[in-house]
Amino acid sequence: MHDIWNPWHGCVKCSEGCQNCYMYFLDRVRDKSGSDIYKTKSGFDYPLQKDRYGNYKVQSGELIRVCMTSDFFLEEADKWREEAWDIIKQRSDVKFYLLTKRPERVHKCLPSDWGNGWENVFFNVTAENQKRADERIPLLLDLPFKHKGIMCAPFIGPISIEKYLQSGQIERVVCGGENYDGSRPCNFDWVKSLRQECVLHNVTFCFIETGTYFIKDGKKYRILKKSTQSEMAYKSGMNYIGKPIKFKLCDNFGFDIPENELYVPHYRKNCEHCGSKLICNGCCDCGKCD
Repeated sequence: MHDIWNPWHGCVKCSEGCQNCYMYFLDRVRDKSGSDIYKTKSGFDYPLQKDRYGNYKVQSGELIRVCMTSDFFLEEADKWREEAWDIIKQRSDVKFYLLTKRPERVHKCLPSDWGNGWENVFFNVTAENQKRADERIPLLLDLPFKHKGIMCAPFIGPISIEKYLQSGQIERVVCGGENYDGSRPCNFDWVKSLRQECVLHNVTFCFIETGTYFIKDGKKYRILKKSTQSEMAYKSGMNYIGKPIKFKLCDNFGFDIPENELYVPHYRKNCEHCGSKLICNGCCDCGKCD
């Protein structure tokens, strides 16, 4: 996927949401261990890679999700993070989405010139249940980032975050059910309640997928295909567009990049009913869906 940058791979499980980790499952399918942590070779400098014409493969204005097969603030990755930060700084024209279950480590892992935060970094914490929401979101609010969000996935219990939304710092909330071995159910009532809180504070809300086991109106559904999970999430009508997130992107000289020069996501017909379209970086034109 063109919107993912994995500078390292592998992780250490640290909370309830990690119990049925999708990365561990997919590694196991390939006869590998998700607990093996290593710096990626060909992909480490992905945001800096260029095509044969000398243009960046990642265009100005794109949103890149970082460490989707690890955690950017993993202790075992401390020796590689400074180099990764340098890449993020060099691509001040690209939005980088960081997600962590380790907000307690973040402050000491920031670059020396971080200040009040970089405009191109969108920092998110995982809150899979109320316990982790109450543990991680206060840390999120205290950290110096320009853009902040919450990821409730795998959504394994009811969560209320209204008292945190009142801060005005949270710009987006995403939720989704669990997949693969041992999937725990996601209840539609939890989704509706979380959405209601976001709408009240005009915060963008995205329900990306039902998960394998989905409870609606007291009935339990088993939905195996991820594409169907995503479509069902979209058809639920839960997605809500709140106040816009305004990233101030600039070139290497510090000049703002005009809006008309930034990447504009485009989609194919099969994207129209995808639960993730609201937050998606768009089609990469790889041709696999043709």
